[in-house]
Amino acid sequence: MNKKWCDFLNKEKKKKYFINIIKHLNILYCNKKIYPKKKNIFKAFYMTELSDIQVVILGQDPYFRSKQAHGLAFSVPCGIKIPPTLKNIYRELINDYNKKGYIFNNGCLMNWAKQGVFLLNTILTVESGKPFSHMHLGWSMFTDKVISIISKHCIGVVFLLWGNAAQKKKIIIDESKHFLFTASHPSPFSANRGFFGCRHFSKTNNILCAIGGRPINWFL
Repeated sequence: MNKKWCDFLNKEKKKKYFINIIKHLNILYCNKKIYPKKKNIFKAFYMTELSDIQVVILGQDPYFRSKQAHGLAFSVPCGIKIPPTLKNIYRELINDYNKKGYIFNNGCLMNWAKQGVFLLNTILTVESGKPFSHMHLGWSMFTDKVISIISKHCIGVVFLLWGNAAQKKKIIIDESKHFLFTASHPSPFSANRGFFGCRHFSKTNNILCAIGGRPINWFL
């Protein structure tokens, strides 16, 4: 499969709903603090080509505090304090691989993206200090299309759906050709309801090895 994101997204960007999203965003960026920066809204697509996707991790919307969001779900740029949600992701990863004492020195997940982990938020922008503020902007329609494209044109992708927002995408995924794991969201408010102990990282690599894929080095 040699399809690229541009093959699909160039068509999607011509549709009325998407044009309306961009029009609204152009106004909002001029009048409010919106995250991430414009140049990073579609960073997940630049970092992980469609044909390279092995794993999809779905987030909710971007971090809503200054300098945190940079276009990859759950990730923050190097030098930015690791947010509590990502700390919980790291905690589960360390426990999953029994690496007690291991310390992550930053919250940038670009090395995951480079290995084929598509880090997509269900909503791609947010107003400063206002989580879910762009819930009704139209992003859900766009990310539904993105997931359907992955489901249709890729084979053997492992989908990790954490939290209710991500799990709503489940009906779009063809489970006869892909693998799907669900858990509660890793935020401090819900991580104890099923995220801790889910072992999604080792389960993902076990599947990738079994189907001839490349296991993810989660500790890069």
